[in-house]
Amino acid sequence: QLQLVESGGGVVQPGGSLRLSCSVSGRDWDSYTIGWFRQVPGKEREGVSSISSSSAVMYAESVKGRFTASRDNAKNTVYLQLNNLRPEDTAVYYCAARLRSPELLAKAYEYWGQGTQVTVSS
Repeated sequence: QLQLVESGGGVVQPGGSLRLSCSVSGRDWDSYTIGWFRQVPGKEREGVSSISSSSAVMYAESVKGRFTASRDNAKNTVYLQLNNLRPEDTAVYYCAARLRSPELLAKAYEYWGQGTQVTVSS
């Protein structure tokens, strides 16, 4: 059983940056792949990035070159650096965990955090 808690969301102007954190607790958490997802009302949850236990990363095309995922196993934390933010990046961002390789499909993940709101607006 894992517990995940997101933080770092907020309101930022277009072109700005935020760093999201996902604090993970539970046995052998560093063996898990951690995914980042986002969701807006009325739409399906969208995969943004996924980072393996060895820090291999996959990104959605819409965020490549702007978002960077990383993990610090000593701190039990996974990060998502969001740069050059756009209004269409506005969403609730979630982190999630699975034991297998990186994947951007939400249904492939077993454990979920509660989400953190990111709003990009001038």
